[in-house]
Order: sequence, then structure tokens, then C-alpha cells
Amino acid sequence: MQIDINSDIGEGMGDDEAMLAVATSVNIACGFHAGDPDTMRNIAAQARTRGVHIGAHPSYRDLAGFGRTPMPGLSASEIENLVAYQTGALCAVASLAGHKVTHVKAHGALSNAACADAMIAKAIAAAIKAVDQDLAFMVLPHTELARAADRAGLRPIHEIYADRAYQDDAQLLPRSQNGAVLHDAGEIARRVLRMVTEQSIIAASGKTIPTPVDSVCVHGDTLGAVDIAKAVRFALEQGGVTISPFNSRP
Repeated sequence: MQIDINSDIGEGMGDDEAMLAVATSVNIACGFHAGDPDTMRNIAAQARTRGVHIGAHPSYRDLAGFGRTPMPGLSASEIENLVAYQTGALCAVASLAGHKVTHVKAHGALSNAACADAMIAKAIAAAIKAVDQDLAFMVLPHTELARAADRAGLRPIHEIYADRAYQDDAQLLPRSQNGAVLHDAGEIARRVLRMVTEQSIIAASGKTIPTPVDSVCVHGDTLGAVDIAKAVRFALEQGGVTISPFNSRP
């Protein structure tokens, strides 16, 4: 069994260099919720040296709210524009570092809205396909995002979150609720190993939901993120799981 470990970085809130030594793919902030061209190029260069794959991490235009402020009312074309703009920017800057973008993963409130809203999910998928139809679409299973990837003919990369709790419907427990963000590295690692080997999501209630799992995300801004990522990687490797970027699979 093979699995990818991904992390959201370039956001100015975590130890990006240390995370690049653990993760096999990273999602780089493209300037709308965090990040800037210099940071994007620097991360792309480091990732290329380490053999880490890079993806665009587009969000709503929301620097003040770190991309976590809901923005209802945007049209499909407006969403397509902001996703294409950010994805294209990373593709261009990454080329300066001699690296190539492999995937796209929506950030924060944009991702949350797209999980439930088919129009938003479809617009994100359309923008990705317009920029480069060979880009993979990193999605949360059992959501409109996953369905939009399939309908657009994009390769879906189904991810689970190591450091977030799930509800019984396989959706994330809102950050506003107690226990939504997990911090115990050992407990997280054991839970992830089970979810990967069983190909399932384990909800906070203990419910098990069958789920395709291609990648495990550790948020770069979670307290103790690097230690969590190391614990997750160690547990998976000890469990006989090969850690590799998803695009290296046959």
C-alpha cells in the first residue's frame, strides 16, 4: 500500500522547511489568503530539490481572515477567475524554480463551501481544467468537490485530515466546536494508520465510513504540525505503508 502525505504551507505560520523534509506533496498559498511570489518560488525550489510535489492552494481573496471568511454570493465565473488566477500564478513562479505544479487543493472557506455547493465545486474544477487538464484535484471524499472532479474528468486525489475530527456524515467538525482540531501526535498517528489501512474515515463518535484514501494532510499551521507529521509518517512506515507522492504511482 502507498500513501502521500501532504501539507498546506507558504502561509507564514509554520516551519515550512521542516515540513518539506516529511511531506511528499505540499499545497502552496498563492497570495489570496497568505503567501507571495518570493515565498512561492522559494518553496518550489526547495520542493524540487527534495523531490516533493507541489500544488496550488487557492482561496477567497481574504488576507485579513486567512481565507476562512465565508463569501457567499460569488458567481461561478468569479470563482473560476480567482482559482485560475492563483493556480496560473503558481505554475508561472514554479517554472522559475524549475518545478512543475501537479495538483490543486482549495483552501479554507472556499473548500468548505464547495464541499456542499455543487456550483462552487464545479467552478473550481472548471478553472483547474482550463489552466491544465492534467492537474490533479485534491478533494475531500463524499463531497461535491469529489463529484465535481469526476464530472470534469480530472484525476481526484482523495485526502483525509490527520489533525481534524470528523462528523458522522464524513464532513469535518467545524473549527468552532471543541475537539475539532487534534493535537496528540501519538493518538493522531494511530488513528491515521487505521484510516489508511482500512480505507475509511473514523468519525469522532467512533463511526467508520468506507472511504478511498490517497493522501493524508497535516495542516502546516496546526500547533506541533511537524511533530504530528513525523509521527504519522513513522506509524505508516512501521505499518508497512510506502510513503510516496501520489503522482509517482503507476
